[in-house]
Amino acid sequence: MITGACWRCLLLSFFFLRGSAQNFAQTRFICTSVPVDMDMCTSSMQNSGPTEDLKTTILQLRETVIQQKETIMNQKDTIRDLTSKLARCEGQTILEIPPNEPKVGAPGSRKKETGTTKNTMGDLSRTPTAETLTQLGQTLQSLKTRLENLEQYSRGNSSAQASSLKDLLQTKIDDLEKQVLSRVNNLEEGKVNLKNETELRGKIESALTSLQQRITDLEKGQKENRPADKFQLTFPLRTNYMYAKVKKSLPEMYAFTVCMWLKSNASPGVGTPFSYAVPGQANELVLIEWGNNPMEILINDKVAKLPFVINDGKWHHICIAWTTRDGVWEAYQDGVLRGNGENLAPYHPIKHQGVLVIGQEQDTLGGGFDATQAFVGELAHFNLWDRKLTVAEVYNLATCSNKALTGNVISWAETNIEIFGGATKWTFDACRQIN
Repeated sequence: MITGACWRCLLLSFFFLRGSAQNFAQTRFICTSVPVDMDMCTSSMQNSGPTEDLKTTILQLRETVIQQKETIMNQKDTIRDLTSKLARCEGQTILEIPPNEPKVGAPGSRKKETGTTKNTMGDLSRTPTAETLTQLGQTLQSLKTRLENLEQYSRGNSSAQASSLKDLLQTKIDDLEKQVLSRVNNLEEGKVNLKNETELRGKIESALTSLQQRITDLEKGQKENRPADKFQLTFPLRTNYMYAKVKKSLPEMYAFTVCMWLKSNASPGVGTPFSYAVPGQANELVLIEWGNNPMEILINDKVAKLPFVINDGKWHHICIAWTTRDGVWEAYQDGVLRGNGENLAPYHPIKHQGVLVIGQEQDTLGGGFDATQAFVGELAHFNLWDRKLTVAEVYNLATCSNKALTGNVISWAETNIEIFGGATKWTFDACRQIN
Protein backbone atom coordinates (compact mmCIF):
# COMPACT_ATOMS: atom_id res chain seq x y z
CA MET A 1 0.00 0.00 0.00
CA ILE A 2 1.37 3.37 -0.99
CA THR A 3 1.04 6.21 1.56
CA GLY A 4 -0.08 9.76 0.76
CA ALA A 5 3.46 11.06 1.06
CA CYS A 6 4.64 8.53 -1.49
CA TRP A 7 1.83 9.49 -3.84
CA ARG A 8 3.16 13.03 -3.73
CA CYS A 9 6.64 11.74 -4.47
CA LEU A 10 5.38 9.72 -7.44
CA LEU A 11 3.41 12.68 -8.81
CA LEU A 12 6.48 14.91 -8.60
CA SER A 13 8.53 12.24 -10.33
CA PHE A 14 5.85 12.00 -13.04
CA PHE A 15 5.89 15.71 -13.76
CA PHE A 16 9.66 15.70 -13.75
CA LEU A 17 9.82 12.83 -16.19
CA ARG A 18 7.18 14.46 -18.35
CA GLY A 19 9.10 17.68 -18.55
CA SER A 20 12.30 15.84 -19.37
CA ALA A 21 11.08 13.23 -21.82
CA GLN A 22 13.22 14.62 -24.58
CA ASN A 23 16.38 13.83 -22.52
CA PHE A 24 15.68 10.12 -21.93
CA ALA A 25 18.39 9.20 -24.33
CA GLN A 26 20.98 10.85 -22.10
CA THR A 27 19.39 9.63 -18.85
CA ARG A 28 20.55 6.63 -16.84
CA PHE A 29 18.15 5.06 -14.35
CA ILE A 30 19.33 3.26 -11.19
CA CYS A 31 17.02 0.79 -9.53
CA THR A 32 17.16 0.16 -5.82
CA SER A 33 15.37 -2.64 -4.04
CA VAL A 34 13.01 -1.56 -1.28
CA PRO A 35 11.52 -3.88 1.36
CA VAL A 36 7.74 -4.36 1.15
CA ASP A 37 7.04 -2.88 4.57
CA MET A 38 9.26 0.27 4.09
CA ASP A 39 8.05 3.67 2.98
CA MET A 40 9.50 4.46 -0.44
CA CYS A 41 10.06 8.14 0.37
CA THR A 42 11.77 7.25 3.66
CA SER A 43 14.08 4.96 1.73
CA SER A 44 15.03 7.75 -0.67
CA MET A 45 15.77 10.07 2.27
CA GLN A 46 18.05 7.48 3.87
CA ASN A 47 20.09 7.26 0.70
CA SER A 48 21.00 10.93 1.05
CA GLY A 49 23.27 10.23 4.06
CA PRO A 50 26.01 12.81 3.36
CA THR A 51 23.46 15.61 3.17
CA GLU A 52 22.00 14.67 6.54
CA ASP A 53 25.47 14.53 8.13
CA LEU A 54 26.20 18.01 6.82
CA LYS A 55 22.95 19.39 8.21
CA THR A 56 23.66 17.79 11.61
CA THR A 57 27.16 19.31 11.69
CA ILE A 58 25.80 22.77 10.85
CA LEU A 59 23.26 22.55 13.66
CA GLN A 60 25.96 21.49 16.13
CA LEU A 61 28.22 24.38 15.07
CA ARG A 62 25.34 26.82 15.44
CA GLU A 63 24.68 25.59 18.98
CA THR A 64 28.40 25.88 19.81
CA VAL A 65 28.51 29.48 18.54
CA ILE A 66 25.47 30.38 20.64
CA GLN A 67 27.07 28.84 23.76
CA GLN A 68 30.37 30.68 23.16
CA LYS A 69 28.51 33.93 22.70
CA GLU A 70 26.75 33.43 26.04
CA THR A 71 30.12 32.60 27.69
CA ILE A 72 31.71 35.77 26.29
CA MET A 73 28.86 37.89 27.58
CA ASN A 74 29.22 36.36 31.04
CA GLN A 75 32.98 36.98 31.01
CA LYS A 76 32.45 40.60 30.00
CA ASP A 77 30.14 41.08 32.98
CA THR A 78 32.74 39.47 35.27
CA ILE A 79 35.53 41.70 33.88
CA ARG A 80 33.45 44.83 34.40
CA ASP A 81 32.70 43.77 37.97
CA LEU A 82 36.38 43.05 38.76
CA THR A 83 37.49 46.32 37.13
CA SER A 84 35.03 48.25 39.27
CA LYS A 85 36.26 46.53 42.45
CA LEU A 86 39.92 47.13 41.52
CA ALA A 87 39.25 50.82 40.91
CA ARG A 88 37.60 51.12 44.34
CA CYS A 89 40.57 49.38 46.02
CA GLU A 90 43.09 51.60 44.25
CA GLY A 91 41.13 54.67 45.22
CA GLN A 92 41.36 53.69 48.89
CA THR A 93 45.04 52.65 49.08
CA ILE A 94 47.10 54.43 46.42
CA LEU A 95 47.95 58.12 46.34
CA GLU A 96 47.00 60.02 43.21
CA ILE A 97 49.53 59.99 40.35
CA PRO A 98 49.79 63.25 38.38
CA PRO A 99 48.23 62.87 34.89
CA ASN A 100 51.42 63.86 33.07
CA GLU A 101 53.55 61.30 34.91
CA PRO A 102 54.22 57.89 33.32
CA LYS A 103 53.46 54.74 35.27
CA VAL A 104 56.39 52.59 36.19
CA GLY A 105 56.22 48.81 36.51
CA ALA A 106 58.18 46.57 38.75
CA PRO A 107 61.75 46.09 37.63
CA GLY A 108 62.45 42.83 35.85
CA SER A 109 66.23 42.95 36.00
CA ARG A 110 69.07 44.85 37.58
CA LYS A 111 69.70 46.86 34.40
CA LYS A 112 67.46 49.47 32.84
CA GLU A 113 67.57 50.59 29.24
CA THR A 114 70.63 52.68 28.55
CA GLY A 115 69.94 56.38 28.55
CA THR A 116 66.53 56.15 30.24
CA THR A 117 65.99 58.44 33.20
CA LYS A 118 62.96 59.28 35.30
CA ASN A 119 61.93 62.28 37.34
CA THR A 120 61.39 60.55 40.66
CA MET A 121 60.19 63.60 42.47
CA GLY A 122 57.01 61.57 41.89
CA ASP A 123 58.45 58.43 43.44
CA LEU A 124 56.83 59.31 46.72
CA SER A 125 53.40 59.55 45.14
CA ARG A 126 53.68 56.05 43.67
CA THR A 127 54.32 54.33 46.96
CA PRO A 128 51.53 53.02 49.19
CA THR A 129 50.29 55.42 51.83
CA ALA A 130 51.73 53.49 54.78
CA GLU A 131 55.19 53.39 53.19
CA THR A 132 55.01 57.11 52.38
CA LEU A 133 54.22 57.94 55.99
CA THR A 134 57.08 55.71 57.15
CA GLN A 135 59.50 57.53 54.84
CA LEU A 136 58.30 60.91 56.07
CA GLY A 137 58.72 59.73 59.65
CA GLN A 138 62.27 58.59 58.92
CA THR A 139 63.06 61.95 57.32
CA LEU A 140 61.67 63.83 60.32
CA GLN A 141 63.71 61.66 62.68
CA SER A 142 66.83 62.31 60.61
CA LEU A 143 66.23 66.05 60.74
CA LYS A 144 65.69 65.87 64.50
CA THR A 145 68.98 64.05 64.95
CA ARG A 146 70.78 66.63 62.85
CA LEU A 147 69.25 69.43 64.88
CA GLU A 148 70.32 67.78 68.14
CA ASN A 149 73.79 67.36 66.72
CA LEU A 150 73.92 71.04 65.87
CA GLU A 151 72.79 71.95 69.37
CA GLN A 152 75.65 69.94 70.85
CA TYR A 153 78.17 71.81 68.76
CA SER A 154 76.48 75.13 69.42
CA ARG A 155 76.65 74.91 73.23
CA GLY A 156 78.39 77.87 74.69
CA ASN A 157 77.28 80.10 71.81
CA SER A 158 75.07 82.76 73.36
CA SER A 159 74.13 84.36 70.06
CA ALA A 160 70.45 85.34 70.11
CA GLN A 161 70.25 84.78 66.36
CA ALA A 162 71.47 81.15 66.61
CA SER A 163 69.02 80.45 69.43
CA SER A 164 66.16 81.97 67.49
CA LEU A 165 67.01 79.90 64.41
CA LYS A 166 67.11 76.67 66.43
CA ASP A 167 63.73 77.47 67.97
CA LEU A 168 62.32 78.13 64.53
CA LEU A 169 63.64 74.79 63.20
CA GLN A 170 62.20 72.92 66.19
CA THR A 171 58.82 74.57 65.59
CA LYS A 172 58.93 73.51 61.94
CA ILE A 173 59.60 69.90 62.90
CA ASP A 174 56.76 69.94 65.43
CA ASP A 175 54.38 71.31 62.80
CA LEU A 176 55.37 68.61 60.33
CA GLU A 177 54.85 65.90 62.94
CA LYS A 178 51.36 67.23 63.60
CA GLN A 179 50.57 67.14 59.86
CA VAL A 180 51.71 63.53 59.58
CA LEU A 181 49.72 62.56 62.68
CA SER A 182 46.63 64.27 61.29
CA ARG A 183 47.13 62.37 58.03
CA VAL A 184 47.26 59.04 59.89
CA ASN A 185 44.07 59.87 61.81
CA ASN A 186 42.26 60.72 58.59
CA LEU A 187 43.28 57.41 57.05
CA GLU A 188 42.11 55.49 60.09
CA GLU A 189 38.73 57.20 59.93
CA GLY A 190 38.42 56.35 56.25
CA LYS A 191 38.22 59.98 55.16
CA VAL A 192 40.41 59.65 52.07
CA ASN A 193 40.34 62.41 49.52
CA LEU A 194 42.88 62.04 46.70
CA LYS A 195 43.03 65.72 45.86
CA ASN A 196 43.62 66.71 49.46
CA GLU A 197 46.26 63.97 49.77
CA THR A 198 48.20 65.37 46.84
CA GLU A 199 48.04 68.92 48.19
CA LEU A 200 49.06 67.79 51.68
CA ARG A 201 51.95 65.73 50.32
CA GLY A 202 53.14 68.72 48.29
CA LYS A 203 53.07 70.97 51.37
CA ILE A 204 54.97 68.43 53.47
CA GLU A 205 57.62 67.93 50.76
CA SER A 206 58.01 71.69 50.40
CA ALA A 207 58.34 72.15 54.16
CA LEU A 208 60.89 69.33 54.38
CA THR A 209 62.96 70.84 51.57
CA SER A 210 62.93 74.23 53.27
CA LEU A 211 63.81 72.68 56.62
CA GLN A 212 66.70 70.68 55.14
CA GLN A 213 68.06 73.81 53.50
CA ARG A 214 67.93 75.76 56.77
CA ILE A 215 69.72 72.99 58.66
CA THR A 216 72.30 72.70 55.87
CA ASP A 217 72.95 76.44 56.07
CA LEU A 218 73.34 76.17 59.83
CA GLU A 219 75.72 73.23 59.46
CA LYS A 220 77.92 75.20 57.09
CA GLY A 221 78.77 77.45 60.00
CA GLN A 222 80.20 74.44 61.85
CA LYS A 223 82.75 73.43 59.22
CA GLU A 224 85.54 75.52 60.70
CA ASN A 225 85.00 73.91 64.11
CA ARG A 226 85.41 70.26 63.06
CA PRO A 227 88.02 68.07 61.34
CA ALA A 228 87.58 67.60 57.60
CA ASP A 229 86.66 63.92 57.96
CA LYS A 230 84.08 64.25 60.76
CA PHE A 231 80.98 64.20 58.59
CA GLN A 232 78.47 61.78 57.10
CA LEU A 233 76.15 61.67 54.09
CA THR A 234 72.43 61.07 54.60
CA PHE A 235 70.04 59.68 51.96
CA PRO A 236 66.58 59.73 53.62
CA LEU A 237 64.49 58.61 50.64
CA ARG A 238 64.84 56.11 47.79
CA THR A 239 65.10 58.42 44.77
CA ASN A 240 67.18 58.74 41.61
CA TYR A 241 68.29 62.30 42.28
CA MET A 242 70.04 62.13 45.68
CA TYR A 243 73.70 61.17 45.39
CA ALA A 244 77.28 62.27 45.98
CA LYS A 245 80.18 62.18 43.55
CA VAL A 246 83.85 61.76 44.38
CA LYS A 247 85.81 64.52 42.66
CA LYS A 248 88.98 62.46 42.18
CA SER A 249 89.33 59.84 39.46
CA LEU A 250 90.72 56.41 40.23
CA PRO A 251 94.02 55.12 38.83
CA GLU A 252 94.34 51.67 37.28
CA MET A 253 94.42 49.21 40.19
CA TYR A 254 95.46 45.56 40.41
CA ALA A 255 94.26 45.31 44.02
CA PHE A 256 92.12 47.41 46.34
CA THR A 257 90.50 47.66 49.75
CA VAL A 258 87.39 49.78 50.21
CA CYS A 259 86.02 50.53 53.70
CA MET A 260 83.16 52.61 55.07
CA TRP A 261 80.68 53.05 57.91
CA LEU A 262 77.02 52.33 57.04
CA LYS A 263 73.72 52.70 58.88
CA SER A 264 70.40 51.65 57.34
CA ASN A 265 67.15 49.87 58.11
CA ALA A 266 65.83 49.94 54.55
CA SER A 267 63.91 46.93 53.29
CA PRO A 268 64.05 45.17 50.95
CA GLY A 269 67.75 45.87 50.41
CA VAL A 270 69.77 48.90 51.50
CA GLY A 271 70.48 49.79 47.85
CA THR A 272 73.82 50.85 46.36
CA PRO A 273 76.36 52.39 48.75
CA PHE A 274 78.70 53.16 45.84
CA SER A 275 79.30 52.42 42.15
CA TYR A 276 82.27 53.04 39.87
CA ALA A 277 81.69 53.15 36.09
CA VAL A 278 84.17 53.52 33.25
CA PRO A 279 83.61 54.08 29.51
CA GLY A 280 82.12 50.89 28.11
CA GLN A 281 81.48 49.23 31.51
CA ALA A 282 78.92 50.63 33.96
CA ASN A 283 79.61 47.85 36.49
CA GLU A 284 83.38 48.19 36.80
CA LEU A 285 83.14 48.22 40.61
CA VAL A 286 79.78 48.20 42.44
CA LEU A 287 78.55 47.39 45.95
CA ILE A 288 74.80 46.71 45.96
CA GLU A 289 72.06 45.06 48.00
CA TRP A 290 68.96 45.12 45.81
CA GLY A 291 65.55 43.62 46.50
CA ASN A 292 65.67 40.39 48.49
CA ASN A 293 69.14 39.51 47.22
CA PRO A 294 72.17 39.49 49.57
CA MET A 295 74.74 42.25 49.28
CA GLU A 296 77.00 41.76 46.24
CA ILE A 297 80.29 43.12 44.98
CA LEU A 298 80.55 43.46 41.19
CA ILE A 299 83.89 43.77 39.36
CA ASN A 300 83.74 44.06 35.58
CA ASP A 301 80.13 42.80 35.86
CA LYS A 302 81.28 39.61 37.64
CA VAL A 303 79.48 38.97 40.95
CA ALA A 304 80.37 37.65 44.42
CA LYS A 305 77.79 37.44 47.21
CA LEU A 306 78.86 38.98 50.52
CA PRO A 307 77.84 37.71 54.00
CA PHE A 308 76.88 41.14 55.37
CA VAL A 309 73.86 41.80 57.60
CA ILE A 310 73.64 45.55 58.10
CA ASN A 311 70.00 46.69 57.72
CA ASP A 312 69.27 46.74 61.47
CA GLY A 313 69.39 50.53 61.89
CA LYS A 314 72.82 50.41 63.60
CA TRP A 315 76.22 51.64 62.50
CA HIS A 316 78.43 48.95 60.94
CA HIS A 317 81.96 49.11 59.58
CA ILE A 318 82.53 47.06 56.41
CA CYS A 319 85.59 46.41 54.24
CA ILE A 320 86.05 44.52 50.98
CA ALA A 321 89.55 43.60 49.81
CA TRP A 322 90.40 42.16 46.38
CA THR A 323 93.37 41.33 44.20
CA THR A 324 93.41 40.62 40.48
CA ARG A 325 95.62 37.57 41.01
CA ASP A 326 93.15 34.66 40.98
CA GLY A 327 90.38 37.14 41.82
CA VAL A 328 90.79 36.55 45.57
CA TRP A 329 88.44 38.60 47.80
CA GLU A 330 87.76 39.07 51.52
CA ALA A 331 84.77 40.65 53.31
CA TYR A 332 84.96 42.17 56.81
CA GLN A 333 82.10 43.39 59.02
CA ASP A 334 82.85 45.29 62.24
CA GLY A 335 86.52 44.28 62.07
CA VAL A 336 85.86 40.54 61.69
CA LEU A 337 86.47 38.47 58.54
CA ARG A 338 83.01 37.19 57.55
CA GLY A 339 83.72 35.60 54.17
CA ASN A 340 86.21 35.14 51.33
CA GLY A 341 86.50 33.57 47.91
CA GLU A 342 88.34 33.61 44.62
CA ASN A 343 87.85 33.72 40.84
CA LEU A 344 86.16 37.14 41.01
CA ALA A 345 87.21 38.86 37.75
CA PRO A 346 90.70 37.32 37.89
CA TYR A 347 93.49 39.20 36.11
CA HIS A 348 91.22 42.12 35.30
CA PRO A 349 92.64 45.43 36.54
CA ILE A 350 90.25 48.13 37.75
CA LYS A 351 90.29 50.66 34.93
CA HIS A 352 91.00 54.36 35.32
CA GLN A 353 89.17 57.47 33.98
CA GLY A 354 85.86 56.47 35.53
CA VAL A 355 83.19 58.11 37.73
CA LEU A 356 82.75 57.14 41.41
CA VAL A 357 79.24 57.81 42.75
CA ILE A 358 78.01 57.34 46.33
CA GLY A 359 74.36 56.39 46.86
CA GLN A 360 73.36 55.36 43.32
CA GLU A 361 73.98 52.55 40.82
CA GLN A 362 75.10 53.79 37.40
CA ASP A 363 73.64 52.35 34.21
CA THR A 364 75.59 54.85 32.13
CA LEU A 365 78.80 56.73 32.86
CA GLY A 366 77.86 59.15 35.66
CA GLY A 367 74.10 58.65 35.29
CA GLY A 368 71.24 56.32 34.40
CA PHE A 369 70.20 56.10 38.06
CA ASP A 370 67.32 53.82 39.11
CA ALA A 371 65.40 54.80 42.24
CA THR A 372 64.77 51.15 43.15
CA GLN A 373 68.54 50.61 43.49
CA ALA A 374 69.32 53.81 45.41
CA PHE A 375 70.96 53.67 48.83
CA VAL A 376 68.75 54.63 51.79
CA GLY A 377 70.53 55.42 55.04
CA GLU A 378 73.70 57.08 56.25
CA LEU A 379 77.29 56.62 55.09
CA ALA A 380 80.62 57.91 56.38
CA HIS A 381 84.40 57.41 56.25
CA PHE A 382 84.56 56.02 52.73
CA ASN A 383 88.23 55.18 52.11
CA LEU A 384 89.93 53.38 49.25
CA TRP A 385 93.42 51.86 49.01
CA ASP A 386 95.23 50.36 46.00
CA ARG A 387 96.28 47.27 47.98
CA LYS A 388 94.83 44.61 50.27
CA LEU A 389 94.83 45.74 53.90
CA THR A 390 95.90 43.26 56.54
CA VAL A 391 93.51 41.84 59.12
CA ALA A 392 95.09 44.05 61.79
CA GLU A 393 94.72 47.19 59.66
CA VAL A 394 91.05 46.48 59.06
CA TYR A 395 90.51 45.87 62.80
CA ASN A 396 92.16 49.20 63.66
CA LEU A 397 89.72 50.98 61.35
CA ALA A 398 86.65 49.25 62.81
CA THR A 399 87.72 49.95 66.42
CA CYS A 400 88.78 53.57 65.83
CA SER A 401 92.37 52.87 66.82
CA ASN A 402 94.78 55.77 66.70
CA LYS A 403 96.75 53.57 64.29
CA ALA A 404 93.88 53.58 61.76
CA LEU A 405 94.89 54.48 58.22
CA THR A 406 93.25 56.76 55.68
CA GLY A 407 92.82 55.79 52.05
CA ASN A 408 95.80 56.46 49.81
CA VAL A 409 93.58 56.58 46.70
CA ILE A 410 90.40 58.13 48.14
CA SER A 411 90.35 59.58 51.65
CA TRP A 412 87.20 60.76 53.42
CA ALA A 413 87.27 64.56 53.30
CA GLU A 414 84.66 67.19 52.55
CA THR A 415 86.82 68.67 49.84
CA ASN A 416 86.73 65.35 47.94
CA ILE A 417 82.92 64.99 47.91
CA GLU A 418 80.27 66.84 45.91
CA ILE A 419 76.60 66.27 46.81
CA PHE A 420 73.47 66.55 44.64
CA GLY A 421 69.68 66.41 44.82
CA GLY A 422 69.11 66.99 48.51
CA ALA A 423 71.52 64.40 49.94
CA THR A 424 72.79 66.05 53.11
CA LYS A 425 76.16 66.33 54.80
CA TRP A 426 76.48 66.86 58.54
CA THR A 427 78.77 66.34 61.50
CA PHE A 428 79.54 62.78 62.47
CA ASP A 429 82.18 61.00 64.53
CA ALA A 430 82.19 57.23 64.08
CA CYS A 431 84.22 56.62 67.22
CA ARG A 432 81.60 58.34 69.38
CA GLN A 433 79.01 55.89 68.01
CA ILE A 434 80.82 52.77 69.20
CA ASN A 435 82.46 54.02 72.42
